[in-house]
Amino acid sequence: MDQVDARVPGAHEMRGHTAAFVARVTARSRLPLDYSVASLRVVDFLIEGLRKGGADRERAHETLFGLGAYVGEVLVRRAGAEWVDLDNRQRSCFAQPVGVRMPDGRVWNPLGRVLNRFETGGPEESLHTFYLTLHGRARRAAAWEDRAAG
Repeated sequence: MDQVDARVPGAHEMRGHTAAFVARVTARSRLPLDYSVASLRVVDFLIEGLRKGGADRERAHETLFGLGAYVGEVLVRRAGAEWVDLDNRQRSCFAQPVGVRMPDGRVWNPLGRVLNRFETGGPEESLHTFYLTLHGRARRAAAWEDRAAG
């Protein structure tokens, strides 16, 4: 199992870290990273591009971390989640020091989900689908998404 990266920001720093990542990425390109659920399709596309471009995990680490933070921030903004520092058991399981806690108390690992998407690819690892099938979303957020999709 991978070691937890000591350079990863804590839960209280993730919103700022994500905002800085989005500012850097969108300054270089016109990517629609607007924290919408639909923007997770863009994240899937970017990760697939890294895979097809032959990037290895180490070389793509910073970008993958930024994309994982972005996915987590979409969960915070759209599903009612909150960033949390993981306890030792969760760190061991997820191989990450931070995750998100959903309104129902479930803890998810968006940083790890992005790594899985990069390493295994395929539609079953889609981050957009992950959000749409995610358990524990706030009812208000889920109802809003249903209206927006319809």
